[in-house]
Amino acid sequence: MRRINSSVFGMLALVVVAIFSLVGCGGEKQAPPAAQQAQVVEINVSAAASLKDALADIQKNYQAKNPNSKLVYNFGASGALQKQIEQGAPADIFISAAPKQMNELETKNLMNKATRKNLVENKLVVVVPKETKLNITKFEDLTQDGVQKIALGETATVPAGQYAQEVLQKLGVWDKLQDRVVFAKDVRSVLAYTETGNVEAGIVYKTDATSSDKVKVVAVAPEGTHQPIVYPIAVATGTKQQKAAEAFVEYLFSAESKAIFEKYGFVMGK
Repeated sequence: MRRINSSVFGMLALVVVAIFSLVGCGGEKQAPPAAQQAQVVEINVSAAASLKDALADIQKNYQAKNPNSKLVYNFGASGALQKQIEQGAPADIFISAAPKQMNELETKNLMNKATRKNLVENKLVVVVPKETKLNITKFEDLTQDGVQKIALGETATVPAGQYAQEVLQKLGVWDKLQDRVVFAKDVRSVLAYTETGNVEAGIVYKTDATSSDKVKVVAVAPEGTHQPIVYPIAVATGTKQQKAAEAFVEYLFSAESKAIFEKYGFVMGK
């Protein structure tokens, strides 16, 4: 009897183990093949340096809503970005701080004209270190003896520098200021020179000034002294991410993005 019972119990144990093994196998979920998993699409955006803060906020919102999209930003002077694109640098989208650079890329068939829009607008201002004792209230005051150095962007590559030159020429003071000008690689560098007191004044966009608590705005460029400051945006003709790029451009014109741009002092384009 003992032998029979031992055999029976042994067989029952084997049956139980087999049942649990089958249940376990049936309950496992196989991971989908890698090819079936959603792939992350990388969107390369070359944008004017003055858009850095606003686009950083927009990036957080967009990627939270679109986890399969990864925004890769390249910020710099619009002229420098133009040259990079001409030389084959990866760019699915270009946002310039002036029409000039976009126009030239369109002429070379590097930007899709059909996708071009004016994204935002800006203003040009004079900023000084917050603790300055100089009495500057207009652009013409930059000729004062106390103003020894004035920072502005390179006029050949930085739209803010080009606009600054237009204003100073229109007001008849450009020639008087030639020996005081310190050129910077982009508008953010102009702001940094002013924040640190390396110059007595700088000419930047209004949006750059509002991003700093170390400078104050003392003058705004008068209407008609420079061409309108508009930021055109377009999708590159050579992009391999056409749909993803167009989707992000569309999002930049959404109410959510508009609120962010306006928070940083931009006005939506017309």
